Amino acid sequence: MTHARPPDHADRLARARVSLDGLSVGDAFGERFFGPSEQVEGWIAAKRLPEPPWSYTDDTEMALSIVEALQQRGAIDPDALALAFARRYQRDPQRGYGGTAHEILRAIGDGAPWQQAAGEAFGGQGSMGNGGAMRSGPIGGYFADDLARVVAEARASAVPTHAHPDGQAGAIAVAVAAAMAWRTRARPDGAALLAAAVEHTPDGPTREGLVRAARFRREGMSLRSAARLLGSGYGVISSDTVPFALLCASLHLGDFAAAMWATVAGLGDRDTTCAIAGGVVALSGAPIPAEWLTAREPLTF
Repeated sequence: MTHARPPDHADRLARARVSLDGLSVGDAFGERFFGPSEQVEGWIAAKRLPEPPWSYTDDTEMALSIVEALQQRGAIDPDALALAFARRYQRDPQRGYGGTAHEILRAIGDGAPWQQAAGEAFGGQGSMGNGGAMRSGPIGGYFADDLARVVAEARASAVPTHAHPDGQAGAIAVAVAAAMAWRTRARPDGAALLAAAVEHTPDGPTREGLVRAARFRREGMSLRSAARLLGSGYGVISSDTVPFALLCASLHLGDFAAAMWATVAGLGDRDTTCAIAGGVVALSGAPIPAEWLTAREPLTF
């Protein structure tokens, strides 16, 4: 499949890279906060920055493949993306991939069609995991001017590994939120961001969680309570990861560090929740602290 890159490709790609920086810094930051609960909660309460370097995980590794696809084609081709995911996996499989991701990416690398590899997961239901969501922020940045295109391209980015519709819904929700962060950057509007995510996310558990997140935001519920009620990724599925991460992002547009500290305090799958929130908040015009960018492991394209 061939695609003609749009005339404003360079500008779109720059936006995607802004989201990638936020995503990767969030991923690497959140990954540093795994350990004994009492110790980790103390670090978070004191806002103690981890010692560098901060290594990133599969969240960033897969997002790099997405940005490469956008750079080369100006669109997502699931066939090509599946192979790119598998190549990066084969090069460095110890990036924290989940068990199902190992199976799918090994199978693709061994020559299985991605439709078969992804479709066989979980007894043929496909994965509803948070892996599609963790990597889709740059898509929202690239296609920010066209939400219908954001939805289509985010779904295309998820299908090589997530055959279950709710796994795809997570990718759509995060990409739409990222696009809205860019579109409202002059006057950040977290309520509008969540409302757009609800509107464009297909029906299912992730959308239901987003509806609850929007209500919790209106009610002023604490993030600690929201993490308990929504989930913060302990189940490693889209519906218990995406709503909390986007709630945190919506409350801290314009302040990257505040967004990260709020998100990591939810614990759970903290590298992924921080990756999601970081990829969104970076597009709101929030500068990433230079110290944090320097601490993050250099990105390898």
